[in-house]
Amino acid sequence: MAKIWSEENRLQKWLEIEILVCEALSVAGIIPQQAAKRIREKARVDPQRVKQIEERTRHDVAAFVEHLGEMVGEDARYIHWGLTSSDLLDTTLALLLREAAEEILQGIDELREVIKEKAIRYRHTPMIGRTHGIHAEPITLGLKFLSWYEELGRARRRVERAKEGISYGKISGAVGTYAHLDPKIEQYVCDKLGLQPERVSTQIVPRDRHGEYFGALAILATSMERFALEIRHLQRTEVGEVQEPFGAGQKGSSAMPHKKNPVLSENLCGLARLVRSYAQAAWENIPLWHERDISHSSVERVIGPDATIVVDFMLHRLRGVVEGLVVNETKMEENLKLTRGLIFSERVMLELMGKGMIREEAYRTVQELALRAQKEGVDFPQLVAGDRKVKALLSPEEIERCFSLEDHLRHVDAIFERVLG
Repeated sequence: MAKIWSEENRLQKWLEIEILVCEALSVAGIIPQQAAKRIREKARVDPQRVKQIEERTRHDVAAFVEHLGEMVGEDARYIHWGLTSSDLLDTTLALLLREAAEEILQGIDELREVIKEKAIRYRHTPMIGRTHGIHAEPITLGLKFLSWYEELGRARRRVERAKEGISYGKISGAVGTYAHLDPKIEQYVCDKLGLQPERVSTQIVPRDRHGEYFGALAILATSMERFALEIRHLQRTEVGEVQEPFGAGQKGSSAMPHKKNPVLSENLCGLARLVRSYAQAAWENIPLWHERDISHSSVERVIGPDATIVVDFMLHRLRGVVEGLVVNETKMEENLKLTRGLIFSERVMLELMGKGMIREEAYRTVQELALRAQKEGVDFPQLVAGDRKVKALLSPEEIERCFSLEDHLRHVDAIFERVLG
């Protein structure tokens, strides 16, 4: 990813665009074909020389064009013919963001494969599901991973759409009117670069395209934060159901030798905040003065490389965390039993309703038993089995079935089939 945003790569793309424009001009009969040929043969770019010239010009594109003049000689008068700086800048930015998106898409695919393997492996590993941080009803660890897998699939489609949306270039001049170049020149260049011409540009490609792109990255980063936050919660001492990989010789604390902290997941949560801030900056770049000002330019020089590099890093880090995740199935089983059967309260209520008890009475009956179980520290199934109202409607076998973990999770395979086929 760092190579994509290198100065060499950026200037090389500027050079290719300038050469393609010259070729298109020669095809249109505006400049000699031999001149276009000589320009392609002679034009080279030296980043250090461009930087040296820029110290005087205070303008990067002007320095670049002047440098090409040194390299090409007399034919340099045809370079940058009818162009404005943004023709180079925006078309190049589209290419760079597209390349970065391809790396990110590959990273998503690799992460999804690791998560898919975990989902299948732990498909039937029961654990407690939690809402508001409180024990709710049983789920499986595989379902948790499957949720991540599916969410990353949506993230992938967003990034793919954003990649398509950003793959637009412009060679339309100072205010987008093609005053000095025919639109066919733009079409030629964009075709060669695998881009679409911006249908209506100003001096720039409209920044709503970029807003969508960075928004897609922000959602992706926030999804990864959700997964990382879940790992952090499950690693808490009081829960202890999973643990980040902890290497030999690793230290969790400078003061407390016993510590194993979820630092990798915590890092991911922090980095997601950065990526969301980059999206906010991209959205604020959409409204510019008239046909263009320069307030967006400095922002994009930061958020372009930073956001894509951070997201790429997050994908690789999370993949490593999931690959090395330590799962404590014994602790999961213990936590399932922690409330002594209270997690099956809804099933008891529904069974009573199925036998004719109105909902409010069924809810009140089960709630009174549940609160008593909590207060007295006794098993909920025992109180249910001994309750006069319950026994009047449910047989011992029906009561026992209310507390069947297997019955509760009987549709897990159907969910997996829906997602994985």
